[in-house]
Amino acid sequence: MPSSLFRRSIWAIAGIAVLVAVVIAALPFIASTQIVKDRIAFELSAWSGFRVSIEGTPDIEIWPDFRATLTDVTLTEWNDSGNSPVFEAERVEVELSSWSALLGNIDFSDAHFERPTLYLKRRPDGGYEWPHSQGGRIIRSIERARATVASDPAQPDLGKLPSDEFGVIEFVDGRVIGVSDEGRDELAGDITGKVSWGALNKSGSMSATGVWRGEQVAIDLSSPRPLLLFAGGEAPLVASLKAAPVEASFDGVANFAGEGHFDGQAKIAAPSLRRVLEWSRPGILPESPVGPIAVAAKVSGNLARLKLDGAQVTLNGSPGTGVLDLSLAGSVPSIAGTLAFDTLDLITFASAFAPMTSGAPEIDTSFADRINLDLRLSAAKATAGSIALAELAATVQVKGGLAAFDISDAEAFGGNVQAGIRFDRQANGTQGELRLLASDIDGGAFGAAAGMSRLMPIGRGTVSVILKGPGPSWERLLQNANGSVAATFGVGAIAGLDLQAFLKRASERGFFSLDEVAGGTLPVDGVELKATISNGVARLDKAEARTPTNRIWLTGIVPYVGRGLALSGAIEPKDPAATPAALALRIAFFVGGSWSAPFISPLLAPVFPAPAKTTGD
Repeated sequence: MPSSLFRRSIWAIAGIAVLVAVVIAALPFIASTQIVKDRIAFELSAWSGFRVSIEGTPDIEIWPDFRATLTDVTLTEWNDSGNSPVFEAERVEVELSSWSALLGNIDFSDAHFERPTLYLKRRPDGGYEWPHSQGGRIIRSIERARATVASDPAQPDLGKLPSDEFGVIEFVDGRVIGVSDEGRDELAGDITGKVSWGALNKSGSMSATGVWRGEQVAIDLSSPRPLLLFAGGEAPLVASLKAAPVEASFDGVANFAGEGHFDGQAKIAAPSLRRVLEWSRPGILPESPVGPIAVAAKVSGNLARLKLDGAQVTLNGSPGTGVLDLSLAGSVPSIAGTLAFDTLDLITFASAFAPMTSGAPEIDTSFADRINLDLRLSAAKATAGSIALAELAATVQVKGGLAAFDISDAEAFGGNVQAGIRFDRQANGTQGELRLLASDIDGGAFGAAAGMSRLMPIGRGTVSVILKGPGPSWERLLQNANGSVAATFGVGAIAGLDLQAFLKRASERGFFSLDEVAGGTLPVDGVELKATISNGVARLDKAEARTPTNRIWLTGIVPYVGRGLALSGAIEPKDPAATPAALALRIAFFVGGSWSAPFISPLLAPVFPAPAKTTGD
C-alpha cells in the first residue's frame, strides 16, 4: 500500500473515532439540555392529542441504548378544566434516536408503560365512551385515511395513506377503570401486552392478556392494514380470544364504521353456553353450566346482529349443522335459527336454556327475561332420558317470561309422538303445562319407558296427557295439576295379571296383594281409559279392559300426594246372555294401598253356577 494512501486511511479512521467520541461526549449535554421533560411531553402530546404532564426529571441512559425513563405520566383532555386524567402511567421508558437528539429532535422508536391506567366514562345507558383526543398525529392520520376511504370505499388508494413510523408499545400490569358520578369501577386489570406497528401504512398486531370479570383473558389481533380499520374502511383481520369460559377466533374482513361489519370464518368453543352468557352479561342465566358447545361457521353481519351460515354446531358431543342469527341490539340477546343433528340428547339440550329437568326443587323462569331464543331442531335420532326417538322435529322458545320446549313430530314406541313442556310466568305466578300425544304406539314399549310395565296394555294404541297448573316447582305442578289422561288400545294383552289366580284369591275372601297374582298375562280385545285431573287428583271416568268373554272395569280416585289408591272395580260378563262359564267370572272388589304396593279386597266373591242336571236321573 502506498504510504500516502496509508496515511489517508489512518486519518479517516482517526476522524471517525473522533466523531464517535464527540457524539458520545455530546449526548449527555444534549440529554441534559434539549431532551428535557417538557420536550418529551410535547412529543407525547403531538402523537396522542392530549395534554401531557410528567412529574419529576427524566432519567437518561446512554449505554447500551439511548433511552429516557419518565415517572408519573398523565394525559388529560385539553378542554377538561377539572384535569381529570384519561390515562396515567407510573413509569414510561422510551427509546430515542441518538442522531435525532443531536439534531435537536425527539424520535421515539419504542415505548414501555408500567402500571398504566385507562379511564373510560360511563354513559347514561350503561355503556362506556373512549376519551376524546384533540388532534394529534394518530387522529390526523386516521382522518386522512378516512378521506381516502370516502373517495373510493371499495378500493381506496393505499398509496395515499400516511406513512409515519410508529414502533412498538409495551404495557405491563395495566388497568381499565370506569368512571361515573357514583365512583370508579375496575373493568379490567392485570393487563400486559404489546402493540407492533412499524409504520401507519404497514401491517400491525397486538397481543395482550388481562383479567376481565374474574377470568384471565388472552387477545391477539393482526391486520395488514390496521389504519384502514381505524378509518372506517374494510381490511383483513385475524383475531382470537382465549378464556376459561370461551375460546373464539375470526379470520376474514372487517369494517368498524358505525355498527361495524364482519365477513369471514369464525369459531367458538365453550364448556357451556350458559356460562358464556353469564360471563359476558352477568345475571343473564342462573344455575350451573350444562354441557359443552362448539360452533364453526361463516359469519356475516355487524356488532348488533350476526348471521352464521353453514354452522357446524357440537352440543354436548352431538354434532349438527344449520343457520343461526345472533342479535345483541335489544335489551337482551336473541338467538334464532335451525339446527339439524344426527343424534341429540333432548334433556341436555333443553336444560341448557330452560328448566326442563326435575332435579332442582324450584323452577327459576327469570332467565326468560334475559334471553330470547327461537330454535327449530331436527334429528335423525334423539334421546329423552331412557326414551329413544327418531326423525325428530322440535322447537325451543324462550322469551318474555315464557320457556317452552315442543316436539312437533317424532317416531317413538313404534308409533308417533308429540309432546310439549312450557312454563309461563304470569301475574298470579308461574304456570306450567305438560302435553303428550302418543299415537299408534306399542303399549309395552311405552310402559317400559314410563316405568309402568305392570298392568300396561301390550298392543297398539294411543295415549294422551294434558296437565296444567302452578309451576314454581315440579312437585307443586304435579300436586296441583288440572287436565286429563286418556288411552285407547286394541287387541293385545295386559302384562302382570293372572286372572285365574286373581279369581282364586278373591274366592278365599280377605285382601291380598296384587303382586300375588302378577305372574300371568291377560289377553284382551281392547283397553280404554279416561281420567280427569283436578288439583293433582285423578278421577277415573272410565277404565275398562275387554276380554273375549268379560269386561273388567275400575272407578275411583288416584291422588298424586301420598300416592294412595281408592278404587272399586268388577269383573263381569261382557254379554248379559253369556254362558254359565262366563257368568262364573262375576266379582266386585276394592283396590287400596299405594301406587307401588296395591292390594285387593273382594266385595263380592265369584259366583259359580250350579252343576247342570243330567237327563235320565
